[in-house]
Amino acid sequence: MIGIVVPAHNEEVLLGACLDALIAAAAHPALLGEAVEIVVVLDDCDDGSADVVAQRAGGAGCTITAIALTCRQVGTARATGARHLLAADARWLAFTDADTRVTPDWLVQQLALDVDVVCGTVAVDDWSAHASHAAQLQAHFKRTYHDRDGHHHIHGANLGVSAAAYRSAGGFEPVACHEDVLLVAALQRSSARFAWSAAPRVVTSARTDARARGGFGDTMVAIVASDFARPA
Repeated sequence: MIGIVVPAHNEEVLLGACLDALIAAAAHPALLGEAVEIVVVLDDCDDGSADVVAQRAGGAGCTITAIALTCRQVGTARATGARHLLAADARWLAFTDADTRVTPDWLVQQLALDVDVVCGTVAVDDWSAHASHAAQLQAHFKRTYHDRDGHHHIHGANLGVSAAAYRSAGGFEPVACHEDVLLVAALQRSSARFAWSAAPRVVTSARTDARARGGFGDTMVAIVASDFARPA
């Protein structure tokens, strides 16, 4: 079985598109019918996120499970989802974010790399949330981000780990940010086999109301504040 973990805090606006993309990925014919379970960890949600999950759980063609927490801590959220999937005997754990859409071959591309850990890249298709700074931020991202094999970026929105490697590394730490970086460091110490690949594709948001301090969205906001908002 393949497991997917999606942490979510008040994500009713974007979560539906995320789940629709994951359902399509779970149904890819190259998976040869292998069971896939999507776990959405609803972390301190007081919006309609739970309803979005429930609306798709019935006829998805794969198992969709919601787990509720109140810790507001993405490391704990990812670890909770992973723990549920390991107990269900998942052989592979794939991680993404609620504001992210994976491609239909996302899981297939992760598994085809035949390693213990797949660190993928992210793309952004809409920078308009940054208003007058959108074009500058897009140009900055294109200039500084390495969307290619061998990139060495780390994103919780595009990460895959074998169950054995995840257990060996000790899993996600209970932290509010950089949980993905800490896990990758632990996996490196455990001598896991890595692929730093641009093959598994995801599109993430460039929103300004980032959920995790220090995460991708928050970094984009910080770049705008520090580099683009200075007077000439």
